[in-house]
Amino acid sequence: MEFLQPPGWARPRGYSNGVAASGRMVFVSGMIGWDGQGVFHSDDFAAQVRQALLNVVAVLAEADARPEHIVRMTWYVVDKREYVAAYKEIGVAYREIIGKHFPAMTAVQVAGLVEDRARVEIEVTAVVRD
Repeated sequence: MEFLQPPGWARPRGYSNGVAASGRMVFVSGMIGWDGQGVFHSDDFAAQVRQALLNVVAVLAEADARPEHIVRMTWYVVDKREYVAAYKEIGVAYREIIGKHFPAMTAVQVAGLVEDRARVEIEVTAVVRD
C-alpha cells in the first residue's frame, strides 16, 4: 500500500489524499450504528460511529481482512455540525478500532439515511495483499 502525498502539499489530518494498492479487493456496504441484530443502542453520534466502525471490522474479518487493509472510506452524515462537534470522541473510537491507519476518506452531509435513527453510514474498500 502506497500513501499518495504530492510534494509541497500540507499533510491532511486523519486521512490520506490517496492510496495505491494491489491485491484482493473487499467492498463493505455502508455500515450504520446498529448492532449485528439491527438494534440501535444509542442515538448519540459518536456512539453510532463507534458501532459502525465495529461493524466494518466484523465484515472485513469475514474476508480475512483487517483495518490496516482499508484503502478508502466514505462517511455519510446527516448533520455536519454534529459530526464536527464529535471530532474528539470520533478520534478516540477510530484509533481504538481502526488504529493509526488513515486511508483516503470522504465525508458527505446527506439529507437523510434509509434508517431514520441512523446518524452516520460508513462504507469501506479494502485491499488484501495476495
